[in-house]
Amino acid sequence: MKGMAMTQPDMNQLMQQAQQMQAQLQEAQREIVASTVEGTAGNGLVSLTLSGSGEVQDLTLKPEVVDPEDVETLQDLIVGAFQDANKKLQALAEEKMGPLSQGLNGMGF
Repeated sequence: MKGMAMTQPDMNQLMQQAQQMQAQLQEAQREIVASTVEGTAGNGLVSLTLSGSGEVQDLTLKPEVVDPEDVETLQDLIVGAFQDANKKLQALAEEKMGPLSQGLNGMGF
């Protein structure tokens, strides 16, 4: 009977690992929220800064992109810069959280 108990995972050890993973996940989330990413469009004619929580922090338009005759291009560039920043934010989240979520899956969570 005693030999069988050895093959059982140690619950205390599993709980400790889970708590460490939780702390690492929270730290990664804090790092993401504290970060900023910049998205650009039109070879830098439009740039947009997003916080890690997804809020727009800054928007910069080069004067030459502001054409009253062609507002649609400017709108497209702003949307493009926002999408670029969003992709970078997702990549940052993946970079910070990816290894941790793989670790959690490996532990059976």
